[in-house]
Amino acid sequence: MIIRPRPHWIRLLLVRRGSLVHRIYGQQLFILALSCAVVAAHGQLFLWKVTLTASPFSLMGVSFAIFLGFRINASYDRFWEARKHWGSVLVDARNLTRQALTAIAPQRDVKPFVLGLIAFASTMRNQLRGQPASHQTQGLLPPELSAQLDGMRSAPTRVLVWLGQWLRDCRQAGQLEPVIAHKMEHSLDSLSFALGSCERIANTPLPFAYSVILHRSVYLYCALLPFGLVDSIGLMTPLVVTFVSYTFFALEALSDEIENPFGLEANDLALDAMVSGIDASLREMLGETPPAAPQPDANFILT
Repeated sequence: MIIRPRPHWIRLLLVRRGSLVHRIYGQQLFILALSCAVVAAHGQLFLWKVTLTASPFSLMGVSFAIFLGFRINASYDRFWEARKHWGSVLVDARNLTRQALTAIAPQRDVKPFVLGLIAFASTMRNQLRGQPASHQTQGLLPPELSAQLDGMRSAPTRVLVWLGQWLRDCRQAGQLEPVIAHKMEHSLDSLSFALGSCERIANTPLPFAYSVILHRSVYLYCALLPFGLVDSIGLMTPLVVTFVSYTFFALEALSDEIENPFGLEANDLALDAMVSGIDASLREMLGETPPAAPQPDANFILT
């Protein structure tokens, strides 16, 4: 995720990071070269004059705006829903830590349970990003449990089972009131719901056919647009067509990038920072000093 102050409006016009230029410069160069060739040939394709005007492109532009609007809204909805579920993970982890610290008998050390909540967030991030389950979970779980995680398809679910068993042991030992245990189990259910919802987002992409139709239509529109403008604006055709194509190609690339919000692209969610925030918050509740908060790199990227 790009984290930076909003620059001055002049610098904002020239900023490269976050503009998706690196993803679409090949398409832009192709459209620019095609537009220049159309101007040089005065709108002729071989020996045939392509008799197009700007009118049909105005009508098609409205349709493409609706198409692209639906695509970007659908992708952003997935992005924002994922962010809300990660926010609920933080809230539920804090609630469980507070309840463990205040409702469980003092003779029971609650630190393993709290570290298990941090481990759940870490393994959830690892699963969504396709990383090894044990990545950055050292020292958070019992060694025998930690050794099992890398061979599992759903390591966070196994961590949830262990957390539930820990609460059961406290209840059976008379160190936790059944009513409070029931409320804490409800919070574990909420963690499981957040995990399942994020898995749904990660494993269910937008329909491929819709992406194909939109992609082909945008390319055809941008490739034909120079023929419709060359007779009316002449030498300005390459500039105008390149600008229009930048808008279409950039919106398509952005929607494709945030469709899966759990990756490592510049506009994806900063899952490492979120897990670090959960870690810091819970350790502070234990009275420990957390490590420094992660900061964006030189390119303003926070992963």
